[in-house]
Formats: sequence, C-alpha cells, structure tokens
Amino acid sequence: MSINLKARLLCATAVMAITPHALSSRSLAQEAGVSTELPDVVVQQQAHQHHQHNTKAKKPKAKSVASQSPAPTPSVSNEPQHASHEQSHAASEFDTGTGTRGLAVPLSSTRISGKAIQSQLPGTSDTAQLLTKAPGVSIFQSGGISGLPSINGLNDDRVKILINGMAVTSACTNHMNPPLSYIDPSQVAVADVIAGVTPVSKGGDSLGGTIVVESLPPRFADVGDGVRTSGSLSTFYRSNGDSVSTAAHAEAATQNVSLGYSGAWNKANDYWRGDDGPIVRSTLYEAQNHAVTLGIKNGADVFTMQGIYAHIPYQGYVNQRMDMVDNTAWLFNARYLTHFDWGMLDVRAFYQKTDHRMDMLADKSGKMPMNSEGTDAGYSIKAEIPLTTADVLRVGNEFHRVTLDDWWPPVAGMEPMMGPNDFININNGTRQRLGTFVEWEHRWDSAWSTLLGVRNDMVWMDTGDVAGYSMMYAADAAAFNARNHQKTDANFDVTALARYQPTAIETYEFGYARKTRSPNFYERYAWSTGDMAADMIGWYGDANGYVGNLDLKPEVANTFSVTAGWHDHQHHAWDIKITPYYTYAQDYIDADYVKTQGGMGMGGGMGGGGMGGMMPSSEFVTLRFANHDAQLYGVNVSGSVDLWNSERFGLFGLSGLIGYVNGENLDTGNTLYHMMPINAQMTLNHQLGNWTNAVQVTMVNAKTDVNELRNEPTTPGYALVDLRSSYQWENVRLDLGINNLFDKLYYAPLGGVDWADYSAGGRVGLISPVPGQGRSFNAGVTVTF
Repeated sequence: MSINLKARLLCATAVMAITPHALSSRSLAQEAGVSTELPDVVVQQQAHQHHQHNTKAKKPKAKSVASQSPAPTPSVSNEPQHASHEQSHAASEFDTGTGTRGLAVPLSSTRISGKAIQSQLPGTSDTAQLLTKAPGVSIFQSGGISGLPSINGLNDDRVKILINGMAVTSACTNHMNPPLSYIDPSQVAVADVIAGVTPVSKGGDSLGGTIVVESLPPRFADVGDGVRTSGSLSTFYRSNGDSVSTAAHAEAATQNVSLGYSGAWNKANDYWRGDDGPIVRSTLYEAQNHAVTLGIKNGADVFTMQGIYAHIPYQGYVNQRMDMVDNTAWLFNARYLTHFDWGMLDVRAFYQKTDHRMDMLADKSGKMPMNSEGTDAGYSIKAEIPLTTADVLRVGNEFHRVTLDDWWPPVAGMEPMMGPNDFININNGTRQRLGTFVEWEHRWDSAWSTLLGVRNDMVWMDTGDVAGYSMMYAADAAAFNARNHQKTDANFDVTALARYQPTAIETYEFGYARKTRSPNFYERYAWSTGDMAADMIGWYGDANGYVGNLDLKPEVANTFSVTAGWHDHQHHAWDIKITPYYTYAQDYIDADYVKTQGGMGMGGGMGGGGMGGMMPSSEFVTLRFANHDAQLYGVNVSGSVDLWNSERFGLFGLSGLIGYVNGENLDTGNTLYHMMPINAQMTLNHQLGNWTNAVQVTMVNAKTDVNELRNEPTTPGYALVDLRSSYQWENVRLDLGINNLFDKLYYAPLGGVDWADYSAGGRVGLISPVPGQGRSFNAGVTVTF
C-alpha cells in the first residue's frame, strides 16, 4: 500500500507539471475570493485619491501618494464560486494596508478568502482546517476546534499567527487555547499564509512562516445611501458527532460610521472512527464567539475597534492526559490606517486576557485541576514610504508583552503527590518582545526586483519562585529557585528576495531568510522532573513528560527556497507553482532523554479521586527540552487548470496540492517529530449556473520515518474522498456534502496517540495512534439580507 500510494503521488506531481502546458489555450473561471494570479514584478506609482464626504477640517495630505501596484496573493484553489459584493469588498480591503504589494507578498504566499472559506464551513468548526488549502500546511489536530498548523514541518510557536493584528499566546501547558481557537471559521474573511521565506515586515520571533487571519472589516454606505444595513444567518449540521454550528452577522453603516456584530456557536459529541467503528473518546466540544466591530472613516483613513468574547465551556483532547473544562477570553484590538504626503501609516494595538481551566471530562476518569491565567498586550507601527517610482521603504516597530500564571489546586485525599498545597508551575511569568525592522524593495528593470530586510527582536523573560504540592517536590523546586530566571535574547533576522519575470507567463523567485525564535514559558520554565508533573507539560500529543531548560538558546533557522510559477497570459486558463526549500536550524529546540517512567500511581491504591491505574514502564519517557542542530527540506507543488467549459454542462476545473517534508536532528540522527509524509490533495470542480460541485481526493503516504525518542507511532497510507455541492438561489445558499465518503478507517500522521482509549482500557498493552473521523453527512443553509 505504501509503495503504491507513493507512486501515485509522484505520478500526480508529473501530471500537474505537464498538464498546464498542454491546456494553455483554454480559459478557467477563477473562484471569487481566491486569486491564482502570480504577483506582479513591477513597482509603479499610482495616484491615491481621498474622497471627502464632509466639510470638517482635516490634516494636510498629498493629493497623490506613491505606492506599489497591487499584486494579488497567489492561491491554489480554483473551485468556481459566486462571490457576494460583501466578500469581494472584504478581500479588497486587505490590499490597502502596508506590506500588501510587491515582494512583501512572496510568490510562495497563499490567500484563502470569500467562497473558498464558505465552501468549507459545512465540514468543519476548526479555523485551522481552512488553511489546508495552502501548499506546505498540515494540521496537528489537538482538540476539535484547536488544531495547530504546521508549515513545512515547523509548527506551533514556530509559526507566527496574527488574528486581526493580535499575537495571542497559548496560556496552557498543553497549548489547548492556540490563537486560531479565538476566531470561528464563519468569522474569517481572509487568511493569508506565507510559507518559508518571510519578509521581516511580516513577522519576528518565528521560524516557519506567517499566518494572517482577518475578520470582516467594517463596510460603509455609499454617498447618498443614508443608513445601509446587511446581515446573514447560517446553520450547519454534521452527522458524525451530531455536530451543530450556527453563525450570524449584522451590520449598520453610514458613509462614515459602521457598527457590526458577528457571532458563532458550535457543539459536537465524540465522533466515531471509520469502517463503522466505535466512538473516539474525548473528541467532544462546545464553543461560542461574539465580536462587535466599530469603524470610523474619514476619506481614505479608517479607524477600527473590535471587542471579542470567546468562551469554550469544554473541549475533549483524545491525545492528551487532560481536557479543557473552561476557557474564557476577552480580546480587544484597534487599527488606524492613515495616509500622509510621504506614504502610509498602519497602527495597531491589542489586549487579550484568558482564564483557562483543565481537568478530566467523563471520557477520562479522575480529577486533576489545573488553572492558568494569561494576558497579551502590544502594538505595531508600520510605515510604507515610496521613495521613488522604483523604490519602496518599509519600517516598523512592534511590542508584545505576555504574562502567565499557572497553578494546580490540590486534590483532596491525594497528599503528598497532589496536595496539600497548590502546585506553582509558572509564577508571574513575563515575556516582553520589542521588534524593529527596515525593509527596502527596488525594481531594477521590467523583469527584476529585489527585497532586502533586517530585523532586531529583543526578548526579555522572567518568572518568580515556584513550589510543589508537598515536600515531594522540594528538591526540584529548590534547584529551580536557586537559579537566575531572568533571560535576555538579542535576535536578528534577515530576508533577501529576488523576483525575475522574463515573460508574461513565467515568474521565478529566489529567497533566503534568517529567522530567530526565543523559547516559550514552558520550554524554559517548566521545572519538575516528577513523572506526574512532567506528564502535564507538552503539546505534542505523545503522552510523554517534558521538563523545561533554563539554559535554552533561541532557535535560528536559515532557509533557502526557489519558487517557479507559470500561468497563461490572462491568468485564467492554468497555473502551477513549485517551491523546493531547505532549512538549516541552529539550536533547534528538540528534547533529550531524562528517564523512563516507572509506572507511577496516580490514584488507584492511593485514595479516591485519582486517575487510577499504573503505566507500564516501557511506554512513556520523561524528556528535557534541549538545543540541537537540525535540517528540514522538501517541496510544495500547487496548480489549477480548466478542463472543459460548456454552456450546457458547465465549467469543469482541476486543482491540486502536493507536499513533502523531511526533518532530521543532525546531532542524534533521529527523525524530527511530527513530519508529514508525502501527501496530495486533488479537487475536481464543476459549476453550472448557480450550482457548484466538488469531488476532493486526499492521499497520504504511510508514515514510517518516526521519532523514536518520543515513541511516535507509525501510520498506514490512506486515501479519502469528500463530496461538496451548493446551490445559490437569490439570497439563500444551500450546502450539502459528505466527508470520508467510503467511511475509511485511517490514522492521521500528526494525530498523536489515543490516550483516552488507552486510559479507558486500563493502560495496558500498546498505545495506538488516533483514528480519524468516519463518514459524515453535512448540510448547511445561509440566508443573507
């Protein structure tokens, strides 16, 4: 099976490389909200007009502002769809700020927006799943709505994720509340993915790339329209897990003021695996999200303020020893986009506060309360200055402050292992980052343009003294408290890009980036080597225990990549992109062996209320975070082509993605953890009038190269077939679909281990990987007004 599937994937790569040239005379309708065009090379000046609708005094501005010509962000999907006015408007709004043109949008970037998002809403409540349309992206499915994206093998904190300009930090030992869990898929207007080589203006303190997610911006009434109102209501149902989702949006606006509300609610039971199998424990969840947005417009300048309330009452985690039993967050962000004689200024500020609670839901037996409170606060100031018709300068300054308190209340009757005192895991932790960048883009001639950027990020971290439940933990606590916890990292990034467009149908981009990331709180400050305490640390889904390391150095990744893109003259018939890349990571934060866990008791014979059972000593280990040199290399391929266009039968198109990554610890020779095997996604699209259909096939090769230190499980290869169909009738859209049409039993390569089932079975024998979802019949209705 593994060999045959790999052969099919390689054949698919060859077909995608050859087909566009054979079909270059055909035309392809582009999906609204998803552009497959390649970024323009030429940097031009264009007039920027300020349309004033009132007579109030305004600060002096130039009559025209020089800027780069817009360059659409490339994407990989060509599913024909109908775009609403609101969605088209929303996508264009995100091309008006700083860093939205030219080489600030690398050729390896992908934009997912509009109907490309809407078509996925019936099948998922996890915003991370929307990103699987981008080449190089795979998802580690932690909770049902808390997937962790990986870009070219680099995941979690190594990927910069911005939600409406907010850098949200996981305030959890298991990273159960990642940034994308704070926005519902129905609230996403645009998701931009920059894979690999990333301009310094698009992120610091990260290695693998940047994901920028924006909700619907405020929309304003046209001149003479008075008060414009609009809204929508949606509901979705998925049979697997009896999942129900609802979403609502309402907005009222004049020419200069806009007020909008967006809300969503999701609930699902445990899903069942394929092949008519039993349920997969600890996969249930419930979540709600409410956002209010105020926009004020003054000519071309726009001020936006948003408040968000996000609440997850519970969320099961099949691959973790714990579950989320409450997560409540308040988020506030503001943005001011303004223009001057010299260029454009983009200012953002944000604040976020999270109260997070973990324990065990009914699928897991026992009691183990864990609490954490975290805040994020920061700002970014970015300016884009056209120096000449061929030169653009971007400068910026960012600040991000994170605080974290993490403590575990005692459990009655569990002394001295889990009482009588609080376990103080992180005590008043602070992490402050001040970043400054300069980026210069120059057009040399009609074919060549370059970008060069440098960045400095100063990171200051500190935390207070800690304490265990009892004297059992005194030695580890004393050793930690005796050390200096204050750390200062001076990090430097460099990005160099060159784009060459010799003809109208081909573009080549060469890139190098030096990116740096400082450790997070748990990598540096998790302090206990005890089995039970260490097992509570870790976001890997491997059920092993992790201990922090005060001596960790920041990671430094040196990435080289080449992207080659070809398309037809009109950017409509076909396109293909191929991006090979190589990353050499110095001081990559991996893990070293500490000990094999000795079957510690967590309940059972030690009194009521415990976890119960004994773990076999050969199954799980305790590891300490440690720096190692590593390398990652691979290739991403994406493309689309029009197959047939008939007035009677409609438009048929084909789109696809292929990804391959390999990662190795150069010091130990071990495979890096969570490397996605070669995989492909092929979609046959059809549109006839207002009727849209898609057949998607996802193929994943067997995962046989695994991380032996973490006892990472192997997984067999598989192929899944999904069906989607939608019909737009005036202001009503009907969606129908089937995920995993043939009810295939499969195991996602990045799914981790099935701790919930292993625990329910008495924690004996071997632990298995997490089974994926079986067949699900999906339906949805959206009404706009």
